[in-house]
Amino acid sequence: MDNKNDWKPELYLLYKNERTQPSIDLVNRINIDYNPENIIDVGCGPGNSTMILAGRWPFSNFIGVDKSASMIEKARKDYPDKKWIAADAAEYETETEFDIVFSNAAIQWMPGHDKLIKKFYSMLSGRGVLAVQIPLFWNMHAGRAIKSVARLNRWKEKTEALENLMTIHNADFYYDQLSALFIKVEIWRTDYYHILDSQESIVEMLRSTGLKPYLETLDEPDGLLFEEKVLDEIKRFYPLQSNGKVLFPFQRLFFIGYK
Repeated sequence: MDNKNDWKPELYLLYKNERTQPSIDLVNRINIDYNPENIIDVGCGPGNSTMILAGRWPFSNFIGVDKSASMIEKARKDYPDKKWIAADAAEYETETEFDIVFSNAAIQWMPGHDKLIKKFYSMLSGRGVLAVQIPLFWNMHAGRAIKSVARLNRWKEKTEALENLMTIHNADFYYDQLSALFIKVEIWRTDYYHILDSQESIVEMLRSTGLKPYLETLDEPDGLLFEEKVLDEIKRFYPLQSNGKVLFPFQRLFFIGYK
């Protein structure tokens, strides 16, 4: 990925609270009675999720890994006392054994989740824990709105390669993968109702994640029109509340495996 198409930490962090709350919930759900020595945050982004881990286990050693050079640069700038590595997390190799392999809203960008979960399992210590959160993006009206606009004749040829860009399975799939490896598995879904200022805010929030690949594929005039059409669909599904705000339900799937 070149710099032009790299992730933009400032845009991503405009909605820091909404993006960080699932990390807080996942970290708090991890049930261990020891202080983990080594923790890795897979797809750490600008480090906001890593710092939630550090808040619970301040004496652990942390590694944050992300493919985005700009995200890692932001994490190094804001949290210089942690170790940050710019690498493809799906291919990252290390001899370190981790007591916790953690990933918040990242593995949907990585294919082959059956192999990926086995890889994460192999990185764990003897009593290690795998803890993951995945946005169920295509279950939501916003995700379906992007996909429906992308299938219009104007954009279909340019965007059809993005149809399978995200890898997201259902709970049954992840349970089967985890239960074959771990002695204990927890899995649940949470719907977060984000209270946003406007329907345009939904598009702004998605611009740094789900919309990003589509906007990068199109030239600027086409991208602006694509975004306008997505906003039209957003307005159909997310009405204004009586005070002018908008409720944006966001579905997220969580799972934890205990080795």
